[in-house]
Amino acid sequence: MLGVGHKFPAYSVEATVSLEKGKAFQTISDEDYKDKWKVYFFWPKDFTFVCPTEIAAFGKLNGQFQDRDAQLLGGSTDSEFVHHAWRTHHADLKDLPFPMLADVKRELCTALGILDPQAGVAQRATFIVDPHNVIRFVSVNDLSVGRNPLEVLRVLDALQTDELCPCNWQKGEEGLKVSI
Repeated sequence: MLGVGHKFPAYSVEATVSLEKGKAFQTISDEDYKDKWKVYFFWPKDFTFVCPTEIAAFGKLNGQFQDRDAQLLGGSTDSEFVHHAWRTHHADLKDLPFPMLADVKRELCTALGILDPQAGVAQRATFIVDPHNVIRFVSVNDLSVGRNPLEVLRVLDALQTDELCPCNWQKGEEGLKVSI
């Protein structure tokens, strides 16, 4: 699996970006959102139980990520059409404010090293990528355990300070000062 300090891989995938007729799909690549922080989060399968709880929670925090000049990008190995159907039929996903990436060829998940060897789907992985396309944070949960989007936001805040941030540090608190 790619880790902290690695470059996020080049990719180009179809994405579901809305439910508006004629504007539902868009090609998204690593060339989009240049000079921004990016938060990529992957889930195993659409139309499941844990995944929509996380996706909706990220959606509710989208404005806070945008306030930090960060773009949320969610994705799985399902197609853009499956994403669209799921959004259409799940009340919590209808108005998602970020793209749902469709890695149907599994190229991005393979390049990241997050294709689950048993299930053949994306692992529940999160990557925070800086404006230079360098991975600065990685987290992977078991397929059955949801992640905490507030913790991802907290880590983004800490990374953006360029300071030493202690355990449980929160935005607005002082970083650690090194004295010798």
